[in-house]
Amino acid sequence: MNVLIVDDNQAAADLLQELLSLQDHTARCTYSAQEALIAGAEEVFDVALIDITLPDLPGTEVARRLRASSRPPALLVAVTGLSSHDTLGSDPKLFDHHLQKPIDFDALDRILEQAVAKSSSSSSSSS
Repeated sequence: MNVLIVDDNQAAADLLQELLSLQDHTARCTYSAQEALIAGAEEVFDVALIDITLPDLPGTEVARRLRASSRPPALLVAVTGLSSHDTLGSDPKLFDHHLQKPIDFDALDRILEQAVAKSSSSSSSSS
């Protein structure tokens, strides 16, 4: 599973990257919206974990742009200390999942399992 982590809190992003690598996932950390959009153009990600409160662009805008890209992540996950209502804003379909900080790693594991299943079904239907 290839995971994009978007969080301006570098320590939190790096820790999440380490935990994902221990589970045999590949993760790329980006610490701003602009870095995330560049990464999304360079690589295909199965899951994007996007902090909603970024300094340069809101995480919701990052999600919109990633979703509209030619190679969008299979799942977009909002990661925030805000309520889900505040996170989703005017487009409740923007994110596939919502995780509160601090992240519940059991919930994250379930999301990653769903991404694996989604990836498997799309690759088997395209072959």
